[in-house]
Amino acid sequence: MDLVGTDLSVQNSDVAAPRSLFTPAGFAPRREQYSPFGHRPIATDPGYLPMPWLELSLNLAATDDVQRAEDALFAVGALSVTLQDAADQPVLEPGPGETPLWPHMRAIALYDADTDMGAVKDKLGTLLPFAIVASIAINPLEDRDWTRAWMDRFQPMRFGRRLWVCPDGFAPPEPQAVNLRLDPGLAFGTGTHPTTALCLEWLDGHDITGLRVIDFGCGSGVLAIAALLLGAQHVWAVDNDPQAIVATRDNAAKNHVAEALFVDQADRLPRMQADLLIANILAAPIVELAARFATHVRPGGTVVLSGILDHQAGAIESAYCQCFDIGPIVQRDGWVRLEGIRK
Repeated sequence: MDLVGTDLSVQNSDVAAPRSLFTPAGFAPRREQYSPFGHRPIATDPGYLPMPWLELSLNLAATDDVQRAEDALFAVGALSVTLQDAADQPVLEPGPGETPLWPHMRAIALYDADTDMGAVKDKLGTLLPFAIVASIAINPLEDRDWTRAWMDRFQPMRFGRRLWVCPDGFAPPEPQAVNLRLDPGLAFGTGTHPTTALCLEWLDGHDITGLRVIDFGCGSGVLAIAALLLGAQHVWAVDNDPQAIVATRDNAAKNHVAEALFVDQADRLPRMQADLLIANILAAPIVELAARFATHVRPGGTVVLSGILDHQAGAIESAYCQCFDIGPIVQRDGWVRLEGIRK
């Protein structure tokens, strides 16, 4: 079962389901060499021809209906089942290991175009309550070049004066600029989300030449790699999500900075003090990690924090003011970035 649409930020500008303790927004779309909906040809296959699908949706008013509906849809031939928020009720900051569900949900099942949907609906009528079956809607869904659809949403982007983030397949708009090549994979961080953009702009706007940097909650590795491309001496990039570790290592190799980058699980971060610690994660873990972050930043060093909703800024300041002198808050689209100097 796939969970999509979780508003831990603004999905889908870096979006979808909760991925780890540290992610403000969740998964970015992944460009895979297989169809997301089963073992059918995709646009990268020789001789590929687009094939349509049929999409069946139904409304679920109670979480108790979720497993029952999913089982029923698969029992009548669904190739995939996705849950979505049906009432614009975002789930913000689930706890580690939690898979939260919305009070009102929509289940969407995909079927091959030649499926007898009348028979599917009749069978569902014997498996599910009438109120659920009565909400069924069936619509065609044209197949697409899913790789190109992803690329169309992710274009080269500029952050500050020097830094560009360029997805694979695009020529850098300014070849002489600092160009970061990126494939986020199943990890958060492309620059399209306001929190990532705020952090990238901070890196571009400061002289970080020769600094030792910690990227805590590295996601795709975009901040760690940007720091190295902008002159940092060494970066320790850590995350709780194994997909983030894979994506960061792959992107570091793509940008020829792997030798200056330590990448591992967050609990394996060495005991050391950095000149700069940057964390684009979530407000709750940022508060919980305040004391730990203080031990990892040298006196006079800097902490940069984002992944924070504007109404959460006060709690962050309170958690960090004992060890850091907090500077001005920068806000964008309901999200904020804070920075502080270690006392």
